[in-house]
Amino acid sequence: MNSIRSLPNHIAGFGDVTPYGGSCLAPPPRRAGAAPVSKVGSGKLLADLAAAFDACLIRDGATLSFHHHLRNGDGVLNLVLAEAARRGLRGLTVAPSSLFPVHAPLVEHLRSGVVGRIVTAYMSGPVADAVSQGVLSVPVLMQTHGGRARAIESGELVIDVAFLAAPAADRCGNLNGVDGPAACGVLGYAMVDALHARQVVAVTDHVVPYPACPIEIAQDHVDFVVQVRSIGDAQGILSGTTRPTSDPVGLAIADSAARVIEASGLLEAEFSFQTGAGGISLAVAARLRETMRARGVLGSFATGGVTGYLCGMLEEGLFRSILDVQCFDLAAVDSYRRDPRHMAMSASLYANPNNRGCIAHELSAMILGAAEIDLDFNVNVTTGSNGRILGGSGGHADTADGSKLAIVTTKLAAGGGPKVVERVGCITTPGSSIDVLVTEAGIAVNPRRKELASRLADAGLPVRPIEALQQAAGAARTPAAQADGSGRIVAVVQYRDGSVIDVVRLPA
Repeated sequence: MNSIRSLPNHIAGFGDVTPYGGSCLAPPPRRAGAAPVSKVGSGKLLADLAAAFDACLIRDGATLSFHHHLRNGDGVLNLVLAEAARRGLRGLTVAPSSLFPVHAPLVEHLRSGVVGRIVTAYMSGPVADAVSQGVLSVPVLMQTHGGRARAIESGELVIDVAFLAAPAADRCGNLNGVDGPAACGVLGYAMVDALHARQVVAVTDHVVPYPACPIEIAQDHVDFVVQVRSIGDAQGILSGTTRPTSDPVGLAIADSAARVIEASGLLEAEFSFQTGAGGISLAVAARLRETMRARGVLGSFATGGVTGYLCGMLEEGLFRSILDVQCFDLAAVDSYRRDPRHMAMSASLYANPNNRGCIAHELSAMILGAAEIDLDFNVNVTTGSNGRILGGSGGHADTADGSKLAIVTTKLAAGGGPKVVERVGCITTPGSSIDVLVTEAGIAVNPRRKELASRLADAGLPVRPIEALQQAAGAARTPAAQADGSGRIVAVVQYRDGSVIDVVRLPA
């Protein structure tokens, strides 16, 4: 017996009527290009990546995204592109949050035409070398971490399928980064892709009973789950040294940088701080650790790519919390697993300039590195002195722009070449965002910050014109690789707001 009353086909003020015909039998709304939605109560486990390609209807020219929380230990991008090559696909756009030497197999896919375009925030190793040599016919788009999130959320970068390396997943697609053999901690970059990609495939080597606990990315944002033998090696997340430098020159630079922060007036209650994982950066944190203890300063939060060293400061009570987008070592992974004060944030919350609560804009001080810095305080972390790509902005431009005090620490020379130059080979971060340069030969303050320069001089710090540091570095030269503006463009460097700040050309 039909218990549903007779209904009109159209109701004024409502529209056309789809009458009830059984539980969840009405066609669901679908994202453009998406495969059918899984039925209520059904699992999402597929047999392999081939099944995922079929289910997602991946065709030539599709845009596939990946995240880099396993850094140089990631195995998922290589697995997915091997399947794409096996199927004879062509002209794919690959949009990973970063690329590392482990992704060397991508070079062959660039040469063969499987991949025709790259959009990323950072690249190093063989892929960066191949791009620098002109392997692609179209330029790579190099974004910032915040700019990538902005582009995805705004629809500027449309992802057809996001492949998420998931250290742990259940049959319905609940994911976390703290369980399993490849536990990498926070999945902050993957969060943006999961929310906005047309389809999402979680690739895991550790399927757990339903529901996964904790849940970092929930099942309502995941279409399919594929189990593979291994998603990668968690040891590959380690970023260089994760201990303060013991080099006397590096220690002197770190001491000066810490004194700059102290003299700035920012080292007080609610102080917030970000540093990288390099030896000098961690030595700055070590020096601040001593001062915060001595003064009884309770900071608000530490952030960024987090190391065990920052976690130690949290455990000592020097900060109330850590806001983390990515763990840089296994100690940080363990801290995130067990300490509720160590909290995850998405790449958008971290650094998207259009986000309603961008954490980068709440930073008191940020310690930054530089491949080169010039007389206008422009910083290059994209190319080396030979013009070849060696990295990219990552969060460099985002945090420099957002923080109240952006400090660049660098030795005057490294690798046989000067670091303070007349003009950088590529502008990654504009000089308008940089406040202070700290070297072993003295400290230069951006002329825009006259009040800060007075504070540092009053504190007895060796403030010098940046021109004097350039002369000390022996750097009166213009990079030959880009001096004449000729040569084919191999990469477009995009600022965090989507504007183009520079380009990279084929080296002369």
